[in-house]
Amino acid sequence: MALKPAIMFKKALLIVFVAATMLSCGKKNVSTCQDKVCTEEFAMILMLFKDKDGPVKSLSKLTVINKRTNQPVDRGSAATINTTPGYYLIIDDRSTKGLSESGDDILITATDSTGTQTKTAIIKVAGGACACHIKKLSGPDELQFN
Repeated sequence: MALKPAIMFKKALLIVFVAATMLSCGKKNVSTCQDKVCTEEFAMILMLFKDKDGPVKSLSKLTVINKRTNQPVDRGSAATINTTPGYYLIIDDRSTKGLSESGDDILITATDSTGTQTKTAIIKVAGGACACHIKKLSGPDELQFN
């Protein structure tokens, strides 16, 4: 006895629906960060650069490198904004996801305005895929030129 085409179509559709449902159960689309609630604060780390006369007015060069990835830290347009003499942006929350949870060493290399002295410092900064903000773990707050 042959089944009617409409009944065969309904049975085939039911089989496809059950198979699709069962296959989708194996997929886990759950983020480990889904319960994380972050504030709208924007964290940043600044460093004070000084010479014998106090805060420097300008630097001829400032580079900031994440030593784990060997990539420059994105300092964006804020890198050129210097509202308080001697203070420069090193890293901010734009870099949160690119940092490890345990912290990355950030290499700071600065050259004075005359181009005659170059100084370096390393700070450790944590972030991570689920972090809301960066956090400075260790390192100096200022760099002194002679």
